[in-house]
Amino acid sequence: MSAPLVISIIFIYFFGLLGIASLTAKQTDTRGFFVANRQSPWYLVAFGMIGSSLSGVTFISIPGAVYYNQFSYFQVVLGYLVGYAVIALVLMPLYYRLNLISIYGYLEQRFGTASYRTGAWFFLLSRLIGAAFRLFLAAMVLHIGIFKAWHVPFELTVVLSLFLIWIYTFRGGIKTIVWTDTLQTAFMLLAVGMSIYLIWQELGWSWAQLSDTLGRSGYTKVFFWDDWTSPDYFLKQFWSGAFLALVMTGLDQDMMQKNLTCRTLQDAQKNVFWFSLVLVVVNFAFLLLGALLYVYAQTKGITLPTNEAGKVITDNVYPMLAFNHFGVLAGVCFLLGIVSATYSSADSALTALTTSFTVDILDAERRLEEADRKRLVRRVHIGMAAVMALVMIVFNYINDQSVIQSLFKVAGFTYGPLLGLYAFGLMSKRPVHDRWVPLVCVLAPVFCILLNQYSAQLLWGYKFGFEILIVNGMLTFLGLWAISYPQNTD
Repeated sequence: MSAPLVISIIFIYFFGLLGIASLTAKQTDTRGFFVANRQSPWYLVAFGMIGSSLSGVTFISIPGAVYYNQFSYFQVVLGYLVGYAVIALVLMPLYYRLNLISIYGYLEQRFGTASYRTGAWFFLLSRLIGAAFRLFLAAMVLHIGIFKAWHVPFELTVVLSLFLIWIYTFRGGIKTIVWTDTLQTAFMLLAVGMSIYLIWQELGWSWAQLSDTLGRSGYTKVFFWDDWTSPDYFLKQFWSGAFLALVMTGLDQDMMQKNLTCRTLQDAQKNVFWFSLVLVVVNFAFLLLGALLYVYAQTKGITLPTNEAGKVITDNVYPMLAFNHFGVLAGVCFLLGIVSATYSSADSALTALTTSFTVDILDAERRLEEADRKRLVRRVHIGMAAVMALVMIVFNYINDQSVIQSLFKVAGFTYGPLLGLYAFGLMSKRPVHDRWVPLVCVLAPVFCILLNQYSAQLLWGYKFGFEILIVNGMLTFLGLWAISYPQNTD
């Protein structure tokens, strides 16, 4: 694909987003920015959340990871269904009953101000790193496809990517994003479907031949029961998926902020149930695409990108094939898909970070009048975009593995305290010494980092995968129990 074509597609795409933003941002106050005045149709939220949940990580990293991990990720996806059921039946009623703008307001009511601020800070850290990882992929694709040939530094590509997001989110906030995410999800699903179809067409095989080749390729193994110490073992992956869905959606201001824009609790629950079912199908399609990419490369004799140690850089495989080996139509589909997938996640993350910092940390809802809140929101919005850019640039220098692996590894450490806080709050009525909660929530992930590093030596060869999140949550729960005391019944 030529650079002028790529630039033209991106600018036409963003002009479309700006058009939606101009229509949805009219007369938007800060409550419209935060929760869209709870007027969003549930089916729009459900459809748009698919794109936000998947992001560019799914679009590039999950197909790429098939090279080393086969279809083992689908075990995690099946676990998602359990996590989403808990969100719909337990967490959503809680959030709607308390009429929350920020879901971490629950922690203030249950434990106190220190717990509330701790939960908010852990979300900010988690989502900031997660969103930066996701957006990193889109910036990398733009850099490989356009700017690298022009000798433009990667740092400038990052700044441009975030500037485009900031333009169409700074006025309308979540009210705009509910609508833009719908458009972006449609482009993303169209892109993956077209990619699968066009690769199959270019290979020139019948469906029977394709199915037989994929089965013999060694890439399509789903269930792993052989080695319980392996990170791919089924039970570890399944329950990790359940808890990952619970924390990365149900305890995440970004994802819950969209749900809280629905008119009623029943609408929000319908949204979660339908969204979770569609998500299973879509994730399987991405895994199928990954197997097709490697079968295509083998069939055509294409050399895969590797690092200095000779290890395949799996996150670069799909972009490399799309830009250099597929036809123009397939390349256009890929470009629209990666931009849509990544920006549908990053734009909502930027809005959620702005909301949480403004409401939870700066307490603007209670301290400031509407005019002052608007000015503060815009300043925070710019600041969050700048910090996200910095994290992306740093990650570019240290990344040496699949981004999906990095993302879930970080989630295991940063979302664990949130899991422990909410579990203790919902499963126990014991008060805690609020001032000690931050210490507990810091010590638990620190211990888990050490445990993860030395588990093979300490636990008879056992290697932690995504289930480190569960351990982290349990340690936080036990720590909270240790600083709690019996409820006064007088």
